[in-house]
Amino acid sequence: MDIYISIATMFSVFALWSFIVYLFDVLWFNGENRRLILRRQGIEGPLPVFLLGNVPEMKRMLSSAEKLQAEDPLSSHHRLMLLFPYFMQWTKQFGTRQPQTFFIFFTMNKRQGLFESYFFYYAMNYPLSQSFLFALGRSQFMYVADTYLVREINCFTSLDMGKPDYLQKDRGALLGKGLITTNGSVWYHQRKTIAPYLFMDKVKDRVELMVESVGGIDIRVDDYVRRFTSYVISNVVFGDEWQMGMEIFPKFPDLINAMSTPTILSGIPFYRYLPTKKNREIWRLEKEIHSKIMEIVKKHNETTSKDLLQVMIEGSKGDIGPSITADQFIVDNCKDICIPASEVTAVSAIWGLMLLASHPEWQTRIRGEVSELCKGGVLSFDVLHKMKALKMVVLEVLRLYPATAFVSRQALTNLKLGDVEIPKGVNIWLWMLELHTNPNFWGADSEKFNPERFADGISKACKSNQAYIPFGLGARVCPGQSLAMTQLQVLFAIILSNFNLTKSPTYRHSPQYALLIEPEFGVNLLIRKI
Repeated sequence: MDIYISIATMFSVFALWSFIVYLFDVLWFNGENRRLILRRQGIEGPLPVFLLGNVPEMKRMLSSAEKLQAEDPLSSHHRLMLLFPYFMQWTKQFGTRQPQTFFIFFTMNKRQGLFESYFFYYAMNYPLSQSFLFALGRSQFMYVADTYLVREINCFTSLDMGKPDYLQKDRGALLGKGLITTNGSVWYHQRKTIAPYLFMDKVKDRVELMVESVGGIDIRVDDYVRRFTSYVISNVVFGDEWQMGMEIFPKFPDLINAMSTPTILSGIPFYRYLPTKKNREIWRLEKEIHSKIMEIVKKHNETTSKDLLQVMIEGSKGDIGPSITADQFIVDNCKDICIPASEVTAVSAIWGLMLLASHPEWQTRIRGEVSELCKGGVLSFDVLHKMKALKMVVLEVLRLYPATAFVSRQALTNLKLGDVEIPKGVNIWLWMLELHTNPNFWGADSEKFNPERFADGISKACKSNQAYIPFGLGARVCPGQSLAMTQLQVLFAIILSNFNLTKSPTYRHSPQYALLIEPEFGVNLLIRKI
């Protein structure tokens, strides 16, 4: 009997020890091993805290930055940069890759038959690279703002690099398993199915619809712009059922707000499973959006309309992969198209109207351009294509106020970007604002609104094409960029040809990051009919 008890005890101890080793491996060693591989290549970063990563330090820096904003008046650019003070600090502290030193020993055979030993000193000097490591919970991140590595990411076409898995885990209610979050063959099928419907040859047929949807104007810019972008994309996606689709769009901002806990908290283990008030609200909105889209799909099956929803329905019958159902394919891709096309474009438009209200000289230029080219009063795609000043303004708005803060990627297997070996599982973040306003690329006025810099196109506006990525880059570039650009151009052209804009005395410039970079208190403008 004692023998059996001893064996059982030994087995229990072994099982417990194995479990402890497994937990240590998952919770700490895997991440530390990835960091070690990158540190050996000269890429450093702040030391993480067990389980929490660098979250506590980031929260402290953010709190200090908020106090600074409250105490001292800051420029518009500095207010934006202080949304992410930790990146500014770590770039200064760790941004330069350290030279790695090696001592090599070998022997050489001389003709006399003797052996002589030699020591060679070799130092590998890396070029200046604004790259460093940090951790959110157990997830390891590599921050990149160096155009050399940005170019390597842009040129990397293999499916070995894709979107981070935390997008599905922590933002699943918002983005699901659609075009934005999936990888590999599943993503390839989704993009091949959906993206052609968003290319320029399809978008140009929607300009008349966009012009019609502008309608009257309201002093509450935020609400007005969101109605415009929602109307356009609801028609594009849902076709004849666009009115039912419009019932979904007010739920998207609510869902974004419910999920707008700063990204740094998403690294805390199991946070998304807790039945907190916020999580219950997220689950409720997710269910309502899913039900409404499926209601539209059911009604749509009774019609013969050929719109983007029909394209998704047909695509759901193809090779969608084992981890996603047909209904999920349709619903998640509807969300992944509707949310960027309505919310992201709306935020860009809101910032754009604020900038135009602050620069009346550009209102005058665009107004004159519209008057000259639209002599018949009709704004068509061909006319829009000729409006140079209008396009310059849109490009500059997207440079200074990118609605999304980061371009994110993940190494799905061990891979190499230029001279840097990236271990499997490491996430890569590109901070758009750092690239878009770096004076080394954009000149001394990089922080100022100056659309004239785009007079000869993007390639002449900055020293590196890799420093302008408002729609992402590489194989995962946003397929709806033509639609977004056209929406912004139509909106600005119609509004400025009918109204004069000035900033309201009540306007408070306070950008905030809540999944998107948007005005905390909205944008109120004084609008005068011309």
